[in-house]
Amino acid sequence: MSGKPLTDVVEEAKRVLKASADKGIILRLLGGLAIRLHCPSATHRSLKRKYPDIDLVGLSKQGKLIEKLFDELGYIPNKKFNALHGTERLQFGEMINERIVDIILDKFKMCHKLDLRKRLEINDLTVSLADLLLTKMQVIKLNEKDVRDVIALLRDHELGNTDDQETINVDYIVTVCSKDWGWYKTISTNLRSVLQLLPSYRLNKSDEEEVTKKIDQILKSMEEKPKSIKWKLRNLIGEKMKWWTEVEEVVR
Repeated sequence: MSGKPLTDVVEEAKRVLKASADKGIILRLLGGLAIRLHCPSATHRSLKRKYPDIDLVGLSKQGKLIEKLFDELGYIPNKKFNALHGTERLQFGEMINERIVDIILDKFKMCHKLDLRKRLEINDLTVSLADLLLTKMQVIKLNEKDVRDVIALLRDHELGNTDDQETINVDYIVTVCSKDWGWYKTISTNLRSVLQLLPSYRLNKSDEEEVTKKIDQILKSMEEKPKSIKWKLRNLIGEKMKWWTEVEEVVR
């Protein structure tokens, strides 16, 4: 499925995903566009936002196939970036809409690291909802757009303990956080921040209560989950030592 990139970013993301699936290449959406595909609430007047670029995750073993695919789809590789980071990330651009496609390979690495290699086939178009929540909430300085996305995600989906297409797997989230104190610290802090910011988005009362209830449930599950020895030892140090990785600004 070749041709020129489409103006509508949602339709363009779907075009890319269909083309990759047709060629047996595993690519899944991350970020705001992934939330947009799953969440009707993402178009709510107080939650909607712009999606300038497309963020994807794929497998490093398919790196060459991914490069060939984007050439066929009308994209130009960022040769310098790909030469430096090609085992972990790939980047492509197109001039028609001045859009960037950023592809993370195997592991999501920002403030925290999340191995996604065995989780890319849970959903058809995006990473799982639980992985979406974790990747949205892993930043030390919470972005306003991420708050909007998380509220939409929690408003529109039920919590559960399985990786169903439209269920947020709380057991997976708390397992990640019970093994790594840094994940626990960041996710719990950011979920509490979302709770504090929630009234400013002027949802109707029942929706606000629903989102609040779900955040409280996730936090409660995080507290109750048995922790690893490594987690307990790191907890003794607490905030005396930095628990996250600084994220370098990517030059595009």
